[in-house]
Amino acid sequence: MSVLIKPIITEKMTADSELYNRYGFYVNPAANKLQIKEAVEAAYGVSVKKVRTMNYGPSRKTRYTKTGIQHGKSNATKKAIVDVVEGDIIDFYSNL
Repeated sequence: MSVLIKPIITEKMTADSELYNRYGFYVNPAANKLQIKEAVEAAYGVSVKKVRTMNYGPSRKTRYTKTGIQHGKSNATKKAIVDVVEGDIIDFYSNL
């Protein structure tokens, strides 16, 4: 099971990383905080101080087509906000 799916690179998360040393990741919904901490430390070589997680349920949509009503939903996701020890940074753009 790969724990980290991808980093969250938005304007808000970039500001958080510059000001508060917080980084965001989309993670596997079955992963717990200890697994997320170990995965970030192994992947980026930093020391993690705190991990906060958020579970997002699927968004449901209904479409009206000529064959009838179609119901659908997206996948459930989980986000993790990782606080890194002062002095450590994660550079997402180093391997571009």
